Amino acid sequence: MNTPPDQSPFVVSFDWLKSRIGETGIKIVDASWYLPAQKRDGATEFAASRIPGAVFFNQDKIVAPDSDLPHTIAAEADFARAAGELGLSETDTIVVYDGPGMFTAPRVWWLLRTFGAGNTYVLDGGFDAWKAQGLPVETGTPATPSPARFNAMLNRQAVTGFDQMVSIVESRSSQIADARGPGRFTGVEPEPREGMRSGHMPGARNVPFSVLSEAGKLKPLKKLRLTLEAAGLDLDKPVVTTCGSGVTAAVITLALQSVGHRDNTLYDGSWSEWGGRDDTPVVTGEA
Repeated sequence: MNTPPDQSPFVVSFDWLKSRIGETGIKIVDASWYLPAQKRDGATEFAASRIPGAVFFNQDKIVAPDSDLPHTIAAEADFARAAGELGLSETDTIVVYDGPGMFTAPRVWWLLRTFGAGNTYVLDGGFDAWKAQGLPVETGTPATPSPARFNAMLNRQAVTGFDQMVSIVESRSSQIADARGPGRFTGVEPEPREGMRSGHMPGARNVPFSVLSEAGKLKPLKKLRLTLEAAGLDLDKPVVTTCGSGVTAAVITLALQSVGHRDNTLYDGSWSEWGGRDDTPVVTGEA
């Protein structure tokens, strides 16, 4: 894959994907997911139109079934079964997209890579822009995927759990990068999930996921590095990413990986877990 020198090695362009639609071993995944306030439904939109050959990854259903949190990472066997039912194999070249671009696709990019699909990429730009540019769109009832075998092997070092997060907050052994918007981070705006405290973890830095992209495309690498550093991150030190429920935290993960930062993990429970408890420290105001 010939990646331009200032582009992330983990994204692909519209032109790249358009020329490969239908090729053997190229799989396309719609990972669109929305907050209630956005008044959009990923599954409904997928059923109406999609990039030709795409399958829909339901981020509310391919999760740990016994968790009371919204997006807890699934067990290996459960993820393998779900990915296989979508026709995905860990050896495929997989391109993940969402509606606006650089919103929820990075979460599924992270999940697939974390379970062993090393040739997974994010479509730069998103499906909204793809349609606006008149690129190929498939409508009508989506085809049922041909089942495949996905050999899932979870990289546990990529995931931070609650007990680890408590230790990180207490010891400051890793930087914390929070992808939520400034209002939720500072506690000025309420959380969208009822009954949850607002604010952030002690020591966290606010890196709103939206500042890492422009028009649905991940920023060029130089800009990306400057944006991360401007948020207060030292790119020579460990980082754990977090957000509301573990979805947009992956946008920061994608940005970090893109600029060559490898010592990073994603806090899977994120604020749904931390802010939903009454025994965790919460800070309001600026970091």
